[in-house]
Amino acid sequence: MKTDRPPSLAILLACSFAFIIVQLDVTIVNVALPQIGRELGASVTDLQWVVDAYTLGFAVFLLSAGALGDKFGSRRTFMTGFALFTAASLACAMAPTALVLNIARALQGTGAALLVPSSLAILNTTYADDKAMLAKAVAWWTAAGGVSIAAGPVLGGLLLSVSGWRSIFWVNIPICIAGFWLTRRVVPAAAGRDPHRSLDLAGQLLAIVALTGFIGAVIEFEALGWSHWLVGAGLAAAGVAGALFIRVEARSSSPMLPLALFRSAPFSGAVMFGVLMNFSYYGVIFVLSFYLQKVRGFSVLHAGLVFLPLTATFILSNIVSGWMASRTGLRIPMIVGSLIGASGYALLGWWGISGHATFVQMLPGLALIPAGMGLAVPAMTTSILSGVDRRQAGTASAVLNTARQVGGALGVAIFGAMIAADAGVADASFGILEGIKLAMAISSALLLLAAVLAVACIRPRPPAPSLAPAAQDCPG
Repeated sequence: MKTDRPPSLAILLACSFAFIIVQLDVTIVNVALPQIGRELGASVTDLQWVVDAYTLGFAVFLLSAGALGDKFGSRRTFMTGFALFTAASLACAMAPTALVLNIARALQGTGAALLVPSSLAILNTTYADDKAMLAKAVAWWTAAGGVSIAAGPVLGGLLLSVSGWRSIFWVNIPICIAGFWLTRRVVPAAAGRDPHRSLDLAGQLLAIVALTGFIGAVIEFEALGWSHWLVGAGLAAAGVAGALFIRVEARSSSPMLPLALFRSAPFSGAVMFGVLMNFSYYGVIFVLSFYLQKVRGFSVLHAGLVFLPLTATFILSNIVSGWMASRTGLRIPMIVGSLIGASGYALLGWWGISGHATFVQMLPGLALIPAGMGLAVPAMTTSILSGVDRRQAGTASAVLNTARQVGGALGVAIFGAMIAADAGVADASFGILEGIKLAMAISSALLLLAAVLAVACIRPRPPAPSLAPAAQDCPG
């Protein structure tokens, strides 16, 4: 067992490079938007799509990426993701117009979609015989993403002050090259490969249409309104394609998304758990950014520094999650984490949000929210991976991440709509504050519901070494 540990740790490092780069590009670009707008002559809508094109490309290709990983091997898909992300980052850094930048950002999102499920599938294969180590590895993988999210606004501000907005894309390239090289050296060529898996092209096309229509409509409704034909067309396309997708997958001999996965209450419960987590977190991040800049008048860099506690405590709690899961099973960190997060939202809404609240008043809530999520999310991810056949690990992780992306998009849209009505009013602080407080209350309630889901759907398991279930057992 000792002789296997060094390459296993190297594999974990390679997978962490992927999550670092994927999460970094979620946050680093936000601080650069004013500079991008000035240099490229981009409108507000163009700048919105600089962020949203990445999210859309990421979300709509996750299911396809999971199927590709299961078919051709996680290693090959993973390395392709690094290569695509590198090429797309180069295109972003050299983009002459906002349109070219947004197309390149969508390609970045596609590269991210190839990286995330295949990295989790590689970890699942690497630690398949030791579920306690799998829980710890996923916790470290998640912590790496937490570091990059926390560093994004600050690193972006530093790079912008030295060399301009294009530098935030150049910085991706050495990280991707390092991850590609390390993957080629240490990850087995046949990791996670199922050569008999069909690609289910009809299912993949329908999934892309459904998710593009739905997420695109969610993104655009705030600017256009529900009555706009484009939003209605997106929702109609999503509904028709979604219904056809379920029909095709139910009849397919080798579906991209095996619907039988959802017959498992632990699997379905963990996926819904992830949706609730992302809905609340990404929705709150959006409205908090609006609060700090609109109500409090903070600069973008100052707001980024205020967000550091909201992201930095992820790191410690992610590590504690792996330790706790290896001793108590996966249900306890999910329950405890969601309850801590619910307390953080409630405390922030009650005490930390006002027209004159100090950073000290905000700090307890800002620290508790990521502390709770950092405990819960690695255990949730491990419960998905440990409850499926390793040949379906890419598909299972893709389902989870797709659901979480959709949840995050909904959170931003719905919570954004709660404050958007007051956004153009000269003295709108009271309405914005009330909307944010309501968002905090809803988020607290959703995390309480997540705790109930964990109790109801995730079976308790004895501590390691008997933590590992058989493939057909429900994950703990």
